[in-house]
Amino acid sequence: MALRNILKEGDPRLRKTSRAVTEFNDRLWTLLDDMYETMISDGVGIAAPQVGVLRRAVVIDIGDGSGKHELINPKIISSEGEQCGHEGCLSVPGEYGIVYRPQKVTVQAQDRFGKPFELTAEDFFAVACCHELDHLDGVLFIDKAERMLTPEELEKLGEE
Repeated sequence: MALRNILKEGDPRLRKTSRAVTEFNDRLWTLLDDMYETMISDGVGIAAPQVGVLRRAVVIDIGDGSGKHELINPKIISSEGEQCGHEGCLSVPGEYGIVYRPQKVTVQAQDRFGKPFELTAEDFFAVACCHELDHLDGVLFIDKAERMLTPEELEKLGEE
């Protein structure tokens, strides 16, 4: 496993639509492992475009004990409810915004071997899924933010 460079806002690759994964092989597995290694110290999710690979793959681990979730060619097939909270992103360091997301989503995806599955995510996990899947279509949370948090609000969040 290796740490990969995370692209930052302004890099045009973050605004491109990713292509489907068609080969489930060592190259994909290395990418997924590297993405997890790159993300785990500072985030709860990462999408392949954030490390410069325009493929439809994301890795999420929200730290709730449910472990690592690898979603290949994911697609949200249903959503319900609404929640609002602050979001940040490894590709937009130091910035946080207020974003509305579904309370619950069902995602259809494939695992690292190509086997299809569905998962239902609620609350923070649903936010993470929506956030990471947006990356696959060139969308950043700042595009959906109701507003960005002020330095004073960020300081207050840091105290909590």
